Amino acid sequence: MTEFEEVRRRVEELRAKIRHHDYLYYVVGKPEISDYEYDQLVKELKEVEERFPELITPDSPTQRVGGEPLEGFEQVKHSVPMLSLDNAFSEEEFADFDGRVKRLLGFSHNSNVEYVCEHKMDGVAISLIYRDGKLATAITRGDGVEGDDITQNVRTIRSIPLVVDAGGEFIVRGEAYIPKDEFKKLNERIESKGGQPFANPRNATAGTLKQLDPRVVASRPLDFMAYFLLNLEGIERQSEALEKLTELRFKVSNDWRVAVGVDEVIDYHHKWEERRHDLEYNIDGIVVKVNDMRLWDRLGRTAKAPRYAIAFKFVAEQATTTVESIDFSVGRTGVITPVANLAPVHISGTTVSRASLHNIEELERKDVRIGDRVIVQKAGEIIPEVVEVLYHLRDKDKELKRPIIPDKCPVCNTPLVKREGYVALRCPNPTCPAKVKGEIELYGSRMGMDIEGLGSVVVSQLVDKGLVDDVGDLYKLTVDDIAGLERMGEKSANNLIDAIEKSKNRPLFRLLTSLGIDYVGETTAQVLATEFGSVDRLMSATIEELEKVDGVGEKVAEAIYDYFHNERNIRIIDKLKQAGVKMSDEVEGGERPLSGKKVVFTGSLSSLTREEAKEIAQKAGAKVASSVSSSTDILVVGENPGSKYDKARELGIEIISEDEFLALVRGEKV
Repeated sequence: MTEFEEVRRRVEELRAKIRHHDYLYYVVGKPEISDYEYDQLVKELKEVEERFPELITPDSPTQRVGGEPLEGFEQVKHSVPMLSLDNAFSEEEFADFDGRVKRLLGFSHNSNVEYVCEHKMDGVAISLIYRDGKLATAITRGDGVEGDDITQNVRTIRSIPLVVDAGGEFIVRGEAYIPKDEFKKLNERIESKGGQPFANPRNATAGTLKQLDPRVVASRPLDFMAYFLLNLEGIERQSEALEKLTELRFKVSNDWRVAVGVDEVIDYHHKWEERRHDLEYNIDGIVVKVNDMRLWDRLGRTAKAPRYAIAFKFVAEQATTTVESIDFSVGRTGVITPVANLAPVHISGTTVSRASLHNIEELERKDVRIGDRVIVQKAGEIIPEVVEVLYHLRDKDKELKRPIIPDKCPVCNTPLVKREGYVALRCPNPTCPAKVKGEIELYGSRMGMDIEGLGSVVVSQLVDKGLVDDVGDLYKLTVDDIAGLERMGEKSANNLIDAIEKSKNRPLFRLLTSLGIDYVGETTAQVLATEFGSVDRLMSATIEELEKVDGVGEKVAEAIYDYFHNERNIRIIDKLKQAGVKMSDEVEGGERPLSGKKVVFTGSLSSLTREEAKEIAQKAGAKVASSVSSSTDILVVGENPGSKYDKARELGIEIISEDEFLALVRGEKV
């Protein structure tokens, strides 16, 4: 065997291993190896491909990071039309659908049709074409006849296999989505960088897939759930198709079921209408398909939808109402946000009278006017939003009033400004009461100093009455000051004073998170606290020193430097120091909290990447290992821990959670 043949064999071996571990991590959720071991496999493959570029193929795991930006998307015709589904909004309407199926098939009225029930995901439908076992093309739904070729972007989604164990040409369809927890983290990252957050996970998914730069797509937490398999021989039932998709290592919902007759379908519908908010993704109903695919051609289709399937919707979390007026609110960072005041409407058991319009650009794009009839949506914990304007209901003989976009802050009357490169209007006044209220709310929040009882109503009164001008003034408050507020008696006042006092001993990263420094969220604050150890050291750092910190680029470094060299902020830090707020994480005597300890990580960490956790442990004096042995001192356990957890229990090794690990590195007892 020649050297080149040996290299080719090693490349295929590495790719097979990486694909296997991608499947275990991104689809099954049960990784078998550490992140370090996985990274070493990828590193070796990259090095070999760099030496032998002729071995690089589009399906190689190294190509998932995204290539060069595209000039645009080509239109591709669907070989099988990608139709939408008709809807059933009640049990009666589903029973009517069942009756039509029986009539078209010639079944008796008393017979039961076998259906497959699945979640109706609120994501973005895409079609994947595989040829000879490799992903060839990925297409958006488009108009159902043709869509955009988004192959380069889809290659970056880790739960979509680039290679499958099946020949010929076949089609896999499913939903691209961003899990709810990942969506929150994505928006936090965007907001920490001064960007405009996405309105909901579906918008984030659609916006990401439309990116012309695949590298941006690769940086977003896109996932994929398969639900349709076409043109693969031997598949005669939808239930078999779902089982085959699982066998081919696609991610498939574990919650589908075969239901015989109307009653079993309705039971499934009721179950998931009650439990939908427990899922990692949003659903707005269930999809019901005739299980026997051989009957699909007999049932046929209308111009828009197949007759063998229907979307059985849940009670709407949307409602139609009227825009009575439009206000403009001011956030903590000074961003001006339009808010629609609505005729009160009931959605999911709550009364909604206000809804976000997100930003002025969105307001102008949708052309929302006072008096418009609009559709308002409230999903789970998402703030109510105006999702659609019903333009066709406008009176042609009556001109509806457009809102006047402010040029001055609606709270403090300061002229508004636009940052270069941003669409948002902002109030630049640092002492604007609305901004001060936002700063204090962030400071007292759970992700900040965790001051229980310091909610928005209390904060608003404290600022309006002139009791506080900034977060430093919180520590000068007395029981009498707080007891004099509306709905605050002496007991509540004492509790709040106690909570404010306790906040003085929060770890440094919490303090840094709570200050509202541009681009500094919880993760960056953790890194800064570990790197510098004290506020004084951070305040004296140069931009060049800040840029050397992992994860802190030029923009973030400048924001941190500017914050600590702003006169108002310096005064606030001085107030906090004088009040006795803890300004460092340094351990007395200079001993690092994990000195000499051997630490191993297992499972998925929620607030840190594995590399960040490793770095924090090392800076705390620990030696990080990739496997558990008798010499291991501590095992840090995240979600879905692997075999290391069982081995650590057998060996009697100390096992701690992610939160306990973070407390340890801060020098706290656990």
